[in-house]
Amino acid sequence: MAKIGINISTGSLQQPEMIVGIDLGTTNSLVAIIHPESRKPVVLKEHDGNALVPSVIHFGEGGFITVGDEAKKYLISEPHNTIFSVKRLMGKSYNDVREYSSFFTYKIIDDNTETLVKVQAREKFYSPIELSSFILKELKTRAGHILKTPVTKAVITVPAYFNDAQRQATRDAGKLAGLDVLRIVNEPTAASLAYGLGLKKDETLPSGALAKEGKTIAVYDLGGGTFDISILRITGGIVEVLSTNGDTYLGGDDFDRVIVSHWVKQTGLTGEELQQNKNVAQELRLVAEQAKIYLSSQDVFHAEVAGQKLHLSRNEFERLINSFIEKTIQCCKNALQDAKLGNDEIDEVVMVGGSTRVPLVKENVRKFFSRELHDTLNPDEVVALGAAVQADILAGNNRDFLLLDITPLSLGIETMGGLMDVLIPRNSKVPSKAARQYTTQKDGQSGIKIAVYQGERDLVKDNRRLAEFILSGIPAMPAGLPKVEISFLVNADGILMVKAKELRSGVEQSVEVKPQYGLTDEEVERMLLDSVTHAKADMHTRVLVEARTEAQQLLSATEQFLAKNKNILTPEELEHTNAAMEELQHVLSSGNKDLVHAAIEKLNEISRPYAERLMDQAISAAMKGKKI
Repeated sequence: MAKIGINISTGSLQQPEMIVGIDLGTTNSLVAIIHPESRKPVVLKEHDGNALVPSVIHFGEGGFITVGDEAKKYLISEPHNTIFSVKRLMGKSYNDVREYSSFFTYKIIDDNTETLVKVQAREKFYSPIELSSFILKELKTRAGHILKTPVTKAVITVPAYFNDAQRQATRDAGKLAGLDVLRIVNEPTAASLAYGLGLKKDETLPSGALAKEGKTIAVYDLGGGTFDISILRITGGIVEVLSTNGDTYLGGDDFDRVIVSHWVKQTGLTGEELQQNKNVAQELRLVAEQAKIYLSSQDVFHAEVAGQKLHLSRNEFERLINSFIEKTIQCCKNALQDAKLGNDEIDEVVMVGGSTRVPLVKENVRKFFSRELHDTLNPDEVVALGAAVQADILAGNNRDFLLLDITPLSLGIETMGGLMDVLIPRNSKVPSKAARQYTTQKDGQSGIKIAVYQGERDLVKDNRRLAEFILSGIPAMPAGLPKVEISFLVNADGILMVKAKELRSGVEQSVEVKPQYGLTDEEVERMLLDSVTHAKADMHTRVLVEARTEAQQLLSATEQFLAKNKNILTPEELEHTNAAMEELQHVLSSGNKDLVHAAIEKLNEISRPYAERLMDQAISAAMKGKKI
């Protein structure tokens, strides 16, 4: 690791406890704190003044893992072992990302299930949670070096449109990195906090920040790979997200791409030539990025690549990117429509993301909202700065912001393999509500046991059981067909109501859990400490249990398929299938999740053509004698 330095005085930063704010980004990540003397948010920087850590992970020989700038060097030379844009995979299954899997240069496993997607690097398989934990661990280590004190507690930001699964995945990644994640905060909320919007006082805020209450705020966030617009209302220190809109595949990378295309036409280079010479293609992309930055303040850009003279004027650049900016403005219109607001009802507009530095972007946003923009803070840093403000509030140092009552420990239910599935994470505000759908594992199953637990460990045996009841009377259906919605509602008095309902039949059962907690502060603290201390072992157990469960389901499904359709397989295919099944059965007891995943992938590869063949036969039979 490179030597770490900081451009603020470190002597006064040694504190018994430091809660940091982390912006875990798609392209770059960074850490911020509230400076103990100035009481202003500052980002932690290395000795070279760089605060950004590229969200890139490289898996080298012998299990050696690098994160950040060092890992970024391998994007071209070792694309299969260099992981980027992990944030796009958080809380997703392969089916969720199937359409844009070609965007990734590394292998994403197609297991045809709704479980969390898996990524292969060298001979190992990783979940997005594990991959994100490597980035968070690097940030935690760097922050500890800079602050000269261990960092164990953090606030982490996520996009406003992240669903419950994605938020829980982010929280789990923090825990696996050895962090006690005190709060998951929406990125637009953090950006608003960085400018002090919604705070009651302005003594601790950046220069020029406004601190008037009761505001409706538009947060325009244009990053390297994604765009989103969020409409917030902040009243009395309470932040409410009224609407979000955006495009997960629109950003500064697209600006670079159209510049490259323009130069390719200008020079006569062909796409085939660029495919054959990756170095030239990569150099063109990097020079295009330089041009984009240069033209934000200058009128004409000149460069030379592979003997070709390149030039681009600001007018040409703006013409090339205009359609992308128009798309973002349409998203703004959609967000306002969803929030049932007009342009004139927006009080403040906050600019976030490095691509908002482009003058044409600012010009269009200013014109659309008819407002001056909040753009004085570094757009790459503003989310992390806001996370630091939130961390300071949680530490009890800023009492000018209203914090609602919160759940001290996570609440969830037991799922297959004795795993804890969290519905309401700890530190959720009260009252709070969450729901999730489950299904049956066996054909004709008429009842489901719902066991409610409280705690932070991955296995329910390590948590505290609050209640248990049976949802009975489910009509006989094939496994996987029933839809059982389990909902948790924590009311203002801290009483938990759990309801289970089979949506197809309407069968319903509920239970009231009171008192909800009944734990001393010492017991809560011990449970939290255990969750961080055992995070690595817990995650290993969880992924192993999930892999075994997936393997058992695949074996069962394959056995049923063979019993019904043995006649469509050749003797050689039967032999290969049985051998793969035996291999999978053998590694189930190995305790090595990578071996289990590898055996699952092998059986999937062998058996996938059978289902396609069966479908072809069924279609042929159905169409027999018919004209098309």
